[in-house]
Amino acid sequence: MDLNLREAILSNIASNNQEQLEATIVDAIQDGEEKMLPGLGVIFELIWNQSNDEDKQEMIDALEQGVKQATTS
Repeated sequence: MDLNLREAILSNIASNNQEQLEATIVDAIQDGEEKMLPGLGVIFELIWNQSNDEDKQEMIDALEQGVKQATTS
């Protein structure tokens, strides 16, 4: 069986509106289940690819701060 995880995730969210997309992200983060990580990765890839350089830098800055907070607590 040839399973393309990225395509499966995209198919699952293709018809979602903004509210549903937000709920998907929030639920995945709150649940903290490792099985949700690939889905969040695909969602992040979509966001990254739609972002300009300034937005990407903001995400990198936020990521850096998040990593620092998560590793110093």
